Order: sequence, then structure tokens, then C-alpha cells
Amino acid sequence: MKILYLTKILMFSVTSLMAWCPLVVSAQDAREIMEKVDAGSRTQNDSAFSIIQISTCKFGIVGGKLKCSHKPTVKMLESAAINFGPEKKDSKSIAIILEPAAERGIGMLSFVYDSSKKDNETWLYLSALGKVKRIVASNSSGDSEPVSVFGSEFTTEDQETGKLDDYTFKLLNTVDFQGRSAFVIEQTPTKERLRKTRYARSLVWVDTERNVVLKSKMYDKRKAEIRRIVSGKVEKLNGVWVARSITIMNLVTNRLSNIAIRAIHFGIQIDPELLSRRSLTDTAFRERHLSILRAQAR
Repeated sequence: MKILYLTKILMFSVTSLMAWCPLVVSAQDAREIMEKVDAGSRTQNDSAFSIIQISTCKFGIVGGKLKCSHKPTVKMLESAAINFGPEKKDSKSIAIILEPAAERGIGMLSFVYDSSKKDNETWLYLSALGKVKRIVASNSSGDSEPVSVFGSEFTTEDQETGKLDDYTFKLLNTVDFQGRSAFVIEQTPTKERLRKTRYARSLVWVDTERNVVLKSKMYDKRKAEIRRIVSGKVEKLNGVWVARSITIMNLVTNRLSNIAIRAIHFGIQIDPELLSRRSLTDTAFRERHLSILRAQAR
């Protein structure tokens, strides 16, 4: 499932009223819809500087609503991203923890490639160890597990954009979802991709007007739903539709994480040197670049 960027933990009903309307459509139509979703993700990721909050907790159901069963762990991060490559379909991003103070300086650098033939690259810097660890791409080995993003339920696999050739798509229906018209698309990995992913099938609800994913359900190879994602606070910022709150639920562990965009600034002049492994380890170098971005965002 592709998700990039992702204000508090969402409290929403476990059941949603769905009005199903059968459609006769081609697989190509579904692919075109997902191409628009992917293009929107890239636009959101182009020269962007953000302040992000990640909240994680164990959850339960109280009165038909999801609620944290204990106080969430909360982390604040700064993130910068640019698109690159011949068609600007690839992206580079860096995220650095600001709070809590004990984790300040922990960072993650990610290079995401559109092509199915090129594995994504991710590096994680743990300040306590003082070293950078290269993380195996989620699509590089069927035996490797995708890595958690800063201890949350979001993983490096959930961050992916592009690589549409790794899937086939089928448009199942249009529905009413929380007052919005939405396409329901079935996303199935190719045989090659299936050997390298936890998700044997996904259902994706896409806003028919805004081309934003509103909801996703992911199933394992035993056909059990293992994860669910719900987007909220969809707003048009600088001409781009952005879901400012994204919640992922791990239905196996009963843990959830919410990514909330506290602030996002587009059209920021970002020096590509910031998006390098040096920024993970060289605090002075990184702060010099980030201070320039902060000044532009004022």
C-alpha cells in the first residue's frame, strides 16, 4: 500500500454506512485512477518542508469507537522532501525527530524510486549508537520484514509510491464514504511482488473528485485483514489535496499510529545536499540547512 506523508488520534466509527453502486469498468480505468493518486502524492512531495506528529498507542473499542487504551507515545519531526529523476517521479526525503528530547536527532533518509526495477533505499541514524544503518528495501527480499518508521505502525513498505507495474487493479464499485463519493479499487500484487510483500490483496477507497485515498484495507496471504488505514482532514493546500491526518491500525497487535501534518510548506528551496547521509550524522551541517528552510517557512 502506498502512502507518502502523511490533530490527534482519529476517533471514528468501526462501521461505516456504504451505498454500493455496481459499475462496469475496465482494469485500465482502475490503473488510471491509481496513476492520478500517485501523481498527487508526488505533487505533495515536491519541495516540501513539514512538521509532523506521530502518535502511537494500543487501542480498544469503547462505545463503537476506537480509543487508545493508554496514553499515546508522541513524537514530533521535521521533514523535507524533493522529487528528482528524468520525469521527477522519484523522491528523496529526510525526517529528523525533534521531540521527545531523549530521541532528538534520530533520523531517517529515504530514496523512493518509481521504477519496479529499482529497489528503494532507506538509512536510519540512531544517535545513541552514533552510526547509520542501511535498511533493506521492503521489496528486495521475501524473507525480510519492512522496518517500522520511528517505532510506529507505519513501515517502510507503507511509505512507497510508484511501482504501479508491481500490481494489477480492478475497480469494484463506487460508494458513499463519510459523505464523499469514492471508488473502491482492488489492488493485487503480481506474482513476483507477492513473494516480497505481506499484502496479498488490498482494497482502496479513492475520493472520486480529489484523487486522495480515504481508506485502505490490507489482507495477508491467508485472506485475513491485517491492517487498515483511514485518512482525515483532507484540505487543499497550495493547489494540492492533502490528507493532514492518516491513521493506520494493526489488527494483529491492536496497535495504531496516527501521522498528523502540523504544518506543511510547498515551493521551499531545498538544497539536495540536505538529503544525504551526511545530514544524519553531522548535526551542524544539518542544522545549517534546516535553519534556511525554517526561515523560508515563516
